[in-house]
Amino acid sequence: MYLVIGATAHFGRQAVEELVAAGVPVRALTRTPSKADLPAADELVAADLTSPETLPPAFDGVEAAFLVLPYGMDVAPLLAAAHAAGVRRLVFLSSGAITGHAEQQPDVIAQYHRDVERAVEATGIEWTFLRILFPAINSLTFAMQLQSGVIRAPYTRASFSAVHERDVAAVAARVLVDGGHGGRVYDLTGPQSLTQAQQVHILGQGLGRPLTVEDLDPEPVQQQMRRFMDADFLAALFSLMAEAVGKPAPVNDVVEQITGRPARTYATWVEDHRADFQN
Repeated sequence: MYLVIGATAHFGRQAVEELVAAGVPVRALTRTPSKADLPAADELVAADLTSPETLPPAFDGVEAAFLVLPYGMDVAPLLAAAHAAGVRRLVFLSSGAITGHAEQQPDVIAQYHRDVERAVEATGIEWTFLRILFPAINSLTFAMQLQSGVIRAPYTRASFSAVHERDVAAVAARVLVDGGHGGRVYDLTGPQSLTQAQQVHILGQGLGRPLTVEDLDPEPVQQQMRRFMDADFLAALFSLMAEAVGKPAPVNDVVEQITGRPARTYATWVEDHRADFQN
């Protein structure tokens, strides 16, 4: 049995579908199975990551688990339940903000994810870490601005190798099922380095509507976002974007190496999400 934790979130939902397509038994963990809308999963199990007593049944009979976790959660009860159940492999969706294996990381995003990685390592369970930096789904934030035809954002000259969530899920499924990836850290990227402005241009082409870009002063945007997001998290996120201005983003072929096919382009991501941009 293969367990997906965070099965109703981006990456988790797609991982469930990839595992089902691979013909292996899949169990999806969710707090509210009645609202999960995951008919493809073999099993839906109700559990709350913040309630340790609900976790043991989720891991019963599980060989390997994919961890898609909310930022900031305490992973100790989750990992204790996995260890007690005899889980053989853990695949953790981590952050490309991490710098190597250093104990002290440059920002709170990298620090949290590296702390989780270290906690996973300490379990003694075989592990693999998938690190992503800027997933293509971040572009969904552009949807609310489409009516004006002008996409306003800070750091429009920042370059990202945006990775499609389907590619992340495909890699996760292969690593979970195939094995042979123990102790490996994979940085997953898309096939192209594109600035945000270039992404908007491709988005406009894919939607058949002209879009222009306006670069915003980052500080007022960050101040506004602090009303509903953690200030330290935002500072780290904006710092990562600032560092990406004026230089190409790293691109690799890890997705192709593991799945056997090239990573999907940003234009493909736009086509796959056309319905999300209809308004």
